[in-house]
Amino acid sequence: MSKEEVIAGGDTADVAVEKAPYWDPPPAPLLDTSELTRWSLYRAVIAEFVATLIFLYVSLATVIGYKSQSAAQPGTGVGYLGVAWAFGATIFVLVYCTGGVSGGHINPAVTFGLFVGRKLSLVRTVLYIVAQCLGAICGAGMVKGIAGASYETLGGGANSVADGVSIGAGLGAEIAGTFVLVYTVLSATDPKRTARDSFIPVLVPLPIGFAVFIVHLATIPITGTGINPARSLGAAVMYNQHKAWKDHWIFWVGPLLGATVAALYHRFVLRGEAAKALGSFRSTGAATART
Repeated sequence: MSKEEVIAGGDTADVAVEKAPYWDPPPAPLLDTSELTRWSLYRAVIAEFVATLIFLYVSLATVIGYKSQSAAQPGTGVGYLGVAWAFGATIFVLVYCTGGVSGGHINPAVTFGLFVGRKLSLVRTVLYIVAQCLGAICGAGMVKGIAGASYETLGGGANSVADGVSIGAGLGAEIAGTFVLVYTVLSATDPKRTARDSFIPVLVPLPIGFAVFIVHLATIPITGTGINPARSLGAAVMYNQHKAWKDHWIFWVGPLLGATVAALYHRFVLRGEAAKALGSFRSTGAATART
């Protein structure tokens, strides 16, 4: 339903729109098969595929390059800080480029979080996740083709729980890291914020890129930082060693749980839907009692 359709809906809608300082879209339908007939959906899916391919290519090439340089001469290369910057800056650029087409998710956890928050239909969610995973595999394949034999030797940029770190700690790091990312995405794209703040397009992708950057700083020593199931899958498929697959489930379960918690927190706490629902329930109960 568009904003114009709501305004045309009658006097009540007119009053609601006039009072509201922002336009808050209605929840997305659970299963909107009509999307399958629109070119805009397929354009968005292609954008997610290409963006995730670029993301994996740039980020994994940075990881392989850093490991190659440090192996040849310890202490050289971009270091963890440079790797974190590569991931965060690439996300910033890609969200800026594709945000107006697909929303610039580039991450199944972000897509799933928006689905839980009723921002996406199931159809769009599934197609986005498939496109992201395929794009990640292709991007990792490009890095493998360019790096050659050193790709296997240097670990392929695949995620794994670090030696000495428990499975629970690794899972917790992935949950917490993805919570920070999805929480930032939802906050940066909140209609209340975009209506209140002066509109500067760069303000939406910038905090998202910084969220990716700071989470990588915190979790690279723990899990190599997944927080993106497509990123973990693409690297694991191309590397295809036992180490990459051993605890691979963590890099799906952790991000999806973190995204779910972030979406529910934003929707029911920050947006106050829990209080609104409770207030509505109390009003209905009081009216029934008077009757």
